[in-house]
Amino acid sequence: MLLQELHNGPYFCQHQSVDEFDRAEAIPGPSTERLSRLAKQHGVVLVASLFERRAPGLAHNTAVVFDADGSFRGKYRKMHIPDDPGFNEKFYFTPGDLGFTPIDTSVGRLGVLVCWDQWYPEAARLMALAGADLLLYPTAIGWDPRDTDAEKERQRVAWILSHRGHAVANGLPVLTCNRTGFEASPLAREGSDASPGIQFWGSSAVFGPQGEVLAEASRDAAEVLFCEIDLARGEAVRRIWPFLRDRRIDAYGDLTRRFRD
Repeated sequence: MLLQELHNGPYFCQHQSVDEFDRAEAIPGPSTERLSRLAKQHGVVLVASLFERRAPGLAHNTAVVFDADGSFRGKYRKMHIPDDPGFNEKFYFTPGDLGFTPIDTSVGRLGVLVCWDQWYPEAARLMALAGADLLLYPTAIGWDPRDTDAEKERQRVAWILSHRGHAVANGLPVLTCNRTGFEASPLAREGSDASPGIQFWGSSAVFGPQGEVLAEASRDAAEVLFCEIDLARGEAVRRIWPFLRDRRIDAYGDLTRRFRD
C-alpha cells in the first residue's frame, strides 16, 4: 500500500512558518508505531511519507516502509527538494543523505522516491541499478488555480509521461500516489496576493514496465486504487529491451557536472 506525500495532514509547504516544524516527529515515533500496527493488521507492505524531525533545525521529507508483519524495513529521505511558488520545501527539508538504495520487503525490492524526485531520470536509474523491482513515488503535486486549463493539462500530462518514461527506460513497474482536492494557502487567508492554494490533481496510477497504464485513479476524488502487478514481466521486458546492457558508462562522466558550458 502506497500513501500520498506527507499524508498526516495538509500540505503545509505552501508558506514559510517556523510553527509548522511542530508537525515534525522522530522516526521511530508515534506515526511509525501506528503505521506498523496498520501494516500488520491488514497484512500489507506499507509505504508512507512523513515529516521527520532529526534534530532541532534539521528535518527531512522521509518515506518509511513496513513489511506485512509490521516490521520496519527501512526509510528513504527525499533527495531533490523544490523551491517554487506554493512549494516552499527548502525552508523545511534538508536534502536526503541515504542515497538511492532499494528497501527489501516480502513483495520485492522497493525503489522508493518522493514527489520532486520523479522529474529526475538519474534517481530512477540509480534505484534500478541497485536492484529495485518496483519504483514508488508518494506525491503532492497540483495546479495553481490561476493557470489556464491548457497549462494545467500540459503539467498533468507531463507528470504522467515522466513516470511512464521511468518505467520504460528501466523496465520496471512504477507506482505513484498523489494528493487530491483543493488546499487553501495560508498566505491567501492572510490577505496576500499569492496563489489562493493548490488544486491537487490526483491521477494516482500504476504503470507497467513498458509504460502501459495498468490502473489510474480519479483526478478529483480520494479513492483506494487496487492493481495486480506481475513482476516477472519486468524480467521479460528487459530481455527484449536490454537497455542496461547497452549503456555507455564510459561516456557518461559529464553527468556529474551541473552543466556543460
